[in-house]
Amino acid sequence: MTGPRDELDGDATNGHSTTGDRASDDERAILTLRGVEKTYGGVVALDGIDLTVGAGDFHCLVGPNGSGKSTLLRIVLGLTQPSAGAVSLPEGGVGCGFQRGNFYRGLTVDENLDVFGALMGADDAAWREEVVETLRLDRVRDRVARDLSGGFAKKLDLALAMLDRPDVLFLDEPFGDLDDVSKERLFSFLRAYSDAGNAVVVSTHHLVDFEPLVDWLTILHDGVVVVDDAADRIDLAGHDSLQAFYVDRILELERGTDATDGPTLDAIEDGRRS
Repeated sequence: MTGPRDELDGDATNGHSTTGDRASDDERAILTLRGVEKTYGGVVALDGIDLTVGAGDFHCLVGPNGSGKSTLLRIVLGLTQPSAGAVSLPEGGVGCGFQRGNFYRGLTVDENLDVFGALMGADDAAWREEVVETLRLDRVRDRVARDLSGGFAKKLDLALAMLDRPDVLFLDEPFGDLDDVSKERLFSFLRAYSDAGNAVVVSTHHLVDFEPLVDWLTILHDGVVVVDDAADRIDLAGHDSLQAFYVDRILELERGTDATDGPTLDAIEDGRRS
C-alpha cells in the first residue's frame, strides 16, 4: 500500500496484437496512466504507457522478466517518479501486496495489523476480522513475523494490503507460497472484492491460475503495452487459453527482437528491488 509500506500500444504482429478501444469504459476508470515513460540512464523501462484500470475489474498484468511490470508498480505506488507522462489515482487509495513480504519482522501478526491500521486510519474491526479469517491468520495472531513460514508471511503481507479496503488492490504473485486451501479461499475473496466495485490488479507469470477471474488483460514486453483489452474481446487465434495466447505472443516478439549491448532492464529492476 502507499505510504506506510514503502518499498505504445503495439503494432500488429502476425495479426495477434490486441489493443482495445477503452473509450466506452472510461466512465468506470479509477486509475489511469497516460504517456508514462521511465528511463534509467540509457535504458528505457517504460515507453509511452497508456493504461486504464476500471472499477470492478479483475485486471491481469503479465509480461516476462524485464518487461517493466515492477517499474510500473513502483510508479503507481509513488516509489519512483515517471520520466514523462501522468498518473491519476483513486481517492480511496491503492493497496499493494508485494512479492516479498513488507512488514515489521519484530512485531507479532496482530501488532503489525494494529500498527498499519493506525497509520492508515483503518478502523473497521469487522473488515479486519474478515480478512484475517479468510487468510487463516487467526491461528498465528501472536506469532512474531520473523518466525512465520513463507505462506503465512505472504498472507500477512496480503492482509496489510487489504486492511483499509482500497479502491485498487495491486497484488504481485499473490499465490506464491500459499497452500491449495488458502489459494481457493483467496480466489473467492478476490472475486467478491472486485464484484463489490473495487479493482484488483494482479501481476503474475502464472496467468493460468487466474483465467476464470480475468476481466481485462494487459501484456507488457520491453516496456511497451502489446495487448490491452477485455478478456472476452481478445481473439485467441486458435489458442485454448489466455496463458497459451500470452506465451506464444511473447515468443513471437522475442523471435523478432535482436539482443542489444548494455545493461538489461532485468538487471536494473533487480537492483531497484534490492
